[in-house]
Amino acid sequence: MNKEELKKLAGDPRFIPGIYNYCDRWCERCAMTSRCLNYAMGEEESDDPAERDMNNQAFWEKLGESFRLTLEMVMETAEEMGINLDDIDPEAYREKEKLMDEMAESHECCRLAKTYGAMVKSWFDDVKKLFGEKEKGEGEEEDPEKGSLEDALQVVRWYQHQIYVKLMRAVRGQMEERSEEPDEFPKDSDGSAKVALIGIDRSIGAWGEIRQHMPIGKDKILEMIRHLIALRKKTERAFPEARNFVRPGLDQIELNG
Repeated sequence: MNKEELKKLAGDPRFIPGIYNYCDRWCERCAMTSRCLNYAMGEEESDDPAERDMNNQAFWEKLGESFRLTLEMVMETAEEMGINLDDIDPEAYREKEKLMDEMAESHECCRLAKTYGAMVKSWFDDVKKLFGEKEKGEGEEEDPEKGSLEDALQVVRWYQHQIYVKLMRAVRGQMEERSEEPDEFPKDSDGSAKVALIGIDRSIGAWGEIRQHMPIGKDKILEMIRHLIALRKKTERAFPEARNFVRPGLDQIELNG
């Protein structure tokens, strides 16, 4: 895909502007993929299975092509805005980014989210032997409870690290917003925090489901639920407007449904 093709695709009225900015990237479970430019671009570029294989040269060539296209678009946008990219000091920028990361990592919400990710890993390490013990036999009916358990496990795995990533983005965004002039527009940091809160809510529900089915590890599950509840309270306190943030295309469904 070249720059002109991308511009044409981006101008398609069926796509909701910015819908991909505050989603959880779980396209397989999203009802709005037909309205998402990011998803359409991925589908457009992934017709060849070789381009999805990291061990295949075609994958890296496609990645390089995407990088060149992105760089070209950034430079064009910067020129339109009168920004000279050559004036930016790369070393000073890297130092600033490093400092921002360190400050965000020390934020209580981010520390709790990182700890949660480690707790999940520890739990799965403890119980991993259970998941391979029994395969469905020939002629044996599928256990609906097993399906429910597998869904819950997938939810936990999906948000295990994403909660931390989204909170890091939210905290960093909040720090940057404090140095800007206040306005009436919704804050990007609240949008990122809302995605983290959604991940926390769904993870709590998933752990509750898992706890009903698992013969071991129940105490650790309860500990993680308590940890997530504490993280949720602190996140809501740090980002009091996050729950009210309306994500383009996604929250409108809930509001109109």
